[in-house]
Amino acid sequence: MRAPRPPAGQHPPDTGPPDPNAAGEGTPDGAPAGRRTPAPHPRSTRLVHVLVLGGTTEARALALALDARPGTRVTTSLAGRVTAPAALPGAVRVGGFGGPEGLADWLRAHEVDALVDATHPFAATMSGHAASAAAHTGTPLLVLCRPGWREQPGDRWEWADSTEEAARRLSAYGPRVLLTTGRGSLAAFAATDTHHFLVRAVEEPRPPAPRHLETLLDRGPYTLEAERALLREHRVDVLVTKDSGGTATSAKLTAARERGLPVLIVRRPAPPAGVPVTHDVQQALERLASITRPTRGTAGERPAGST
Repeated sequence: MRAPRPPAGQHPPDTGPPDPNAAGEGTPDGAPAGRRTPAPHPRSTRLVHVLVLGGTTEARALALALDARPGTRVTTSLAGRVTAPAALPGAVRVGGFGGPEGLADWLRAHEVDALVDATHPFAATMSGHAASAAAHTGTPLLVLCRPGWREQPGDRWEWADSTEEAARRLSAYGPRVLLTTGRGSLAAFAATDTHHFLVRAVEEPRPPAPRHLETLLDRGPYTLEAERALLREHRVDVLVTKDSGGTATSAKLTAARERGLPVLIVRRPAPPAGVPVTHDVQQALERLASITRPTRGTAGERPAGST
């Protein structure tokens, strides 16, 4: 005999898995002995889970947009280099995954439907791990990377392929350097005793670092007037930076152009081959809207070259 249908407007009890964002998150492996593991929700009622590898302005804006989108939940992953990051919408995890293998395991365990690499344009290692993990789990991957800067009339730009090359070429410039390549790249300049470095960072740099070092603790965006004053008051001879792109720190380039200062710029690495790249949040949202849940990789698969 067929079971009676519930009255209109009512639904049978929910037998789906616990909400991973709720307190006391559990997995089927952790269910009490003798209790049947609940069946997963049908695709039509399960929230689409997007993992954003973040730490950038674009990642924050994307998380805000996804968090407001019905039927979607977002998790932002931060590397943990900043001890007090600003608040983010949705769920947030901090720390590394343990290489591409660990990231692949996380994608499977948390049923991630789409992975967005919105890390810094120079986070090449993490981007490589994301491409490997996505390929081995069948998870759609999208890179969200703001465009690089473009040289303007009056600029005195020269390019280097790495921070190490930039450090080797400093002998061609005056002794006072505004260095804005990030805390993680200071080691490349640690052996340079012929120059005085002015470094701007969110937190105090850790060694190894140049011996002649002055640190300004500050967070962008920076105004053009403030950048003009910085170059003038510190008598900067050369600006060394990375092609990070965006507007939050671009005023220093305008200020350098106005003063006729040389700018030594480190080229950004190319994104992983074969991965679609978007350059703004709206493009990313449009691409994500067309993504459907992929076929999962077999349990136990491991990305090649994992660490």
